[in-house]
Amino acid sequence: MDGAVDLCNSADLADGGLAVSFDVVYGGQTCRAFAVRWQGRVHAYLNRCSHVAMEMDWQPNRFFDDSGRWLLCATHGAAYRPDTGACAGGPCRGGLVKITLSEQDGVVRWHTDWNLQPVAF
Repeated sequence: MDGAVDLCNSADLADGGLAVSFDVVYGGQTCRAFAVRWQGRVHAYLNRCSHVAMEMDWQPNRFFDDSGRWLLCATHGAAYRPDTGACAGGPCRGGLVKITLSEQDGVVRWHTDWNLQPVAF
């Protein structure tokens, strides 16, 4: 696939478990992003709360709340749906910025877009 960047092995993402973090260039700025597995499917977002542009994880690579049902911002408690990034409660101003993922042959890949590119080495 054009514009696909290998991210991790499928086994690295457990349902409702730890995220895999990675760097992207979004709108010209280097940002952290994260991928999670929820209900068997992989999803990725910029690690940027829509309430205040701060990273959300409360411990490294921990985004799910205790129930494993919501992605939670550690700073102000904004909650997001793991499958869409839509605001589910708390002080959100819209949803999370979604990054397209695919999964094939045991590998998870993220897909570039006009405003979402790999970090140059």
